[in-house]
Amino acid sequence: MAAAVFGWGSAKYGQLGIGGSGEENVLSPKEVLSLQSLKIKDISCGERHSLLLTQDGAMYSCGNNDYGQLGQKNSSSTTTRFEKVESLTNMTVTQVVVGANHCLALTSAGEVFSWGDNSKGQLGRGPVSQAEQRNTKLVKDLAIYNTVQIASGAYHCLALTDDGKLFSWGDNTHGQLGLGPGTAYHDRPQQIMSLRGIPLAQITAGGYHSFVLSLSRAVFGWGKNWRHTLAFVMGSRRLYSFGCGGCGQQGSGNTGSRNAPGSVHAPFLVGSNVRNSQTMDHSGQLYSIKRLYAGGDHCFVQVEDAAQNDCQPDDYRDTDPSKSITYLTAEKCDAVRQLTADQSLPVDLTEDLTKIFSSAACLNASFLLPDEEHYGCSSKKHGLDMDEVRRLLNRIGDAVNISIIQKIVESIEHLLSSLPSSPPDVEALRLYLILPELHIFDQPKYFSTLITPFGASLNNLDKAASRILDLWWGSLKSRFIARLVYVFKQTIVYILQLPDSMIDREMASRFTGVRVSLEVLKKLNTVSEKNGQIVPYHHFYIPELKDKVNIKQDYAQWVQQNMMFSRPHLSFCNYPFVFDGAAKSMLLQTDAFMQMQTAYEEVQRRNIQSLFLPIDPVSPMLVLHVTRPNIVTDTLHQLEKQGPADLKKPLRRDCVILLQVIFMGEEAVDEGGVRKEFFLLLLREIMDPKYGMFKVYEESRLQWFNPMSFEDKKMFHLIGCLCGLAIYNSTIIQLDFPLVLYKKLLRRKPDIEDLREIMPSVGKGMQDLLEYDGDDIEDVFALSFEVTVESFGSVHSVPLVNDGANKSVNRENRQEYIDLYIDFIFNKSVENQYSGFQDGFLKVCGGRVLELFHPQELQAMVVGNENYDFLELEKNTMYKGDYHRYHPTIVWFWDVFHELPLDDKKKFLMYLTGSDRIPILGMQAVRMFIQPTEGGDKYLPVAHTCFNLLDLPKYSSKQILQEKLTMAIEQTEGFGIV
Repeated sequence: MAAAVFGWGSAKYGQLGIGGSGEENVLSPKEVLSLQSLKIKDISCGERHSLLLTQDGAMYSCGNNDYGQLGQKNSSSTTTRFEKVESLTNMTVTQVVVGANHCLALTSAGEVFSWGDNSKGQLGRGPVSQAEQRNTKLVKDLAIYNTVQIASGAYHCLALTDDGKLFSWGDNTHGQLGLGPGTAYHDRPQQIMSLRGIPLAQITAGGYHSFVLSLSRAVFGWGKNWRHTLAFVMGSRRLYSFGCGGCGQQGSGNTGSRNAPGSVHAPFLVGSNVRNSQTMDHSGQLYSIKRLYAGGDHCFVQVEDAAQNDCQPDDYRDTDPSKSITYLTAEKCDAVRQLTADQSLPVDLTEDLTKIFSSAACLNASFLLPDEEHYGCSSKKHGLDMDEVRRLLNRIGDAVNISIIQKIVESIEHLLSSLPSSPPDVEALRLYLILPELHIFDQPKYFSTLITPFGASLNNLDKAASRILDLWWGSLKSRFIARLVYVFKQTIVYILQLPDSMIDREMASRFTGVRVSLEVLKKLNTVSEKNGQIVPYHHFYIPELKDKVNIKQDYAQWVQQNMMFSRPHLSFCNYPFVFDGAAKSMLLQTDAFMQMQTAYEEVQRRNIQSLFLPIDPVSPMLVLHVTRPNIVTDTLHQLEKQGPADLKKPLRRDCVILLQVIFMGEEAVDEGGVRKEFFLLLLREIMDPKYGMFKVYEESRLQWFNPMSFEDKKMFHLIGCLCGLAIYNSTIIQLDFPLVLYKKLLRRKPDIEDLREIMPSVGKGMQDLLEYDGDDIEDVFALSFEVTVESFGSVHSVPLVNDGANKSVNRENRQEYIDLYIDFIFNKSVENQYSGFQDGFLKVCGGRVLELFHPQELQAMVVGNENYDFLELEKNTMYKGDYHRYHPTIVWFWDVFHELPLDDKKKFLMYLTGSDRIPILGMQAVRMFIQPTEGGDKYLPVAHTCFNLLDLPKYSSKQILQEKLTMAIEQTEGFGIV
């Protein structure tokens, strides 16, 4: 005989499976003869019943069935022999455990099923019930985990995941759940946080107590100190028992109890036999203990022939491959890739893939970091090898067999329909990182079946889970976030390009797809911005929107919706990050036109009233009369008299120009050139160091408000107005302000990156302070809560807090110091100057339209950007007089221009337009005119900055043209106004 099972203890309800022997208590181990033909994998003992599992996954049960705990249909109340359980026959069961009157089964997919009594919530399926629950059902809260072990006491249960998380549920009247006092029971799995981070090897539970064994061989126990326990010591090969013994469960030959471990008596033998193992002598046969089981008031010991050389007791610290969850491996991915287009699907591979992609537990158990690195999954650690995720899933992406791909698609559809909005632990969120890397998410044709349900599940996560996922996204390499952005962007484009449909359900599906995709992109955009633009902001642009969506109408409806509380609808303006520069400019123009229209109508109303009332009529246009020598004071005096509505008056009713400029004593119609010259001259004058309004930082060559400026707040107000007017007039102006100015205008908080931009060395020093690992910060950095400022040639310190000179910067308060320093530089020290600028800017550009801009976009509206496309400049250039595209001089000009280094091309732009940057609309918005002039080789080209007009003489050679053009742009200073 190669193997056997011995049992002892209570047999009153047939729970030992030894047949109708009439014995209520078996005081010494007795062989269960009916099990000789079975290859047993697992046994579990309940209070009045037992359940066993064979190597081929079949389950057998015996004992009491008052609560349906035997899992046998139409069974009597008691069964004295092990009979087969028919439930779960379509699944591979890897472990079974039982409680007093309930059972649990663990499958190869890492799923836990329960049935029987639920009076204490021990089934883990929700509210308690006095009625039995005979149907086998999934414990849904554990479905998202890779559960590798389960255990059960009388009325409580335990579950261990692959990365060491331990969950418990059921009765807690004796603290057996390990969750602390205060709750009588839990009807759903709860994580035992006190053991978090400790690698666990084995879990077990008695009637009202629990034990765990760690990988380091430490044993933890909790609960009520009674019932009984079996323990096998591998070193001495002895079997011990302790606890209650009223039914003979101590195996000592009597019904006495034990307060300390004692040996289980005859017929066990310990001596110099096979390998000095503890053996059992039964009818001359020697056995070696393989595995032991205890529960209720009875025990089982599984033994093997001691004569076998490889006979060893099971070590629970070693992973049992037969209990391992099915997960995605390189071998499975390669098998998918190697299938030919018309090849029949292998049954085993198909079953595994179906199981994996329809099971959250299987997916969450795949691609884990090696060894024990994935243990302790938390908000800061997802435990996945994301590079491995991409590498292996790309192999599936190479598959040519459509059938296997369809199986995967169907499995994921099933999975997405079952994902909870409130997963019980962070480990459950891994699949949200894994699934988008699968190639089928590249195919927007699956928008209704895969992409939208995935996005909806992601959007529906509760606040805590969503926050964890945001933190994980924030820690990923940019390419993984960029892929998510790509998936949902192309889904929107795909849906918008579909032909119209008359089917309401189809249109509703499309609407939902767009809305869900926009919401996901919104989350991603927020995460990206909070983490220093993981993905550049312009990667969220969807240029196709301006062709597929009526942007002007969308903006008007968005404003109306917010002003009049109309019924909400899908408005793209709620997702402004998808609008590119051209679309944002269109939104700005729409807003300007709406405000101009209102201002124009108000002027008309007042002028009509002036016919009947003693009030003066007003101009329907904003007109500024200035002189060149007094351009600053003239402008300041006139803008002071204008209210916000006046600044929004149009030049003509059919245009969106806010401003007409007249230089006194000069004859010129302002068609744009005079206005541009006005801005250039005014800013050159007002930014002159003689006013001392701004401080230039030498290292960055950027300027910021001068805290020591004596200029009136009105001057800063004027510059703010000019910035606003420049935006509304689509005029680029040369202001070397850092990005933080535009962040503040959009109510965003300055940070250390803003400090690094304007003062690189100081910013680096602050970053070094923040990242320093030593405990000697006070000695190394020697900083106090002060900031050094320069005032009229002298240097003095300003405290950042009360008595800041005596408060040293240390490890605990360094973040506070950096925050206060940044706040001082960008806020407190220039509060008066900045508030004047802000008031002036918002006087022109105030309104909800600003909410739609990213700080860098707002900056580009004022000073342009550097997205150069000089071929586009050539394409848009117009020619006058004898010149045309193929004129020899023009051909030479473009040959010379395109050969210039980038710095010289930027100098040419400065020479031609007054700025080396281009409008937010791109180079297509820069229209250059070239006209011939007389004089030949002796003359330089001349640029008329206000009109982007270049006077280009007809040179006799390409070389001379190159020399003269280079000389012209090299000698240009300032704005080059002509």
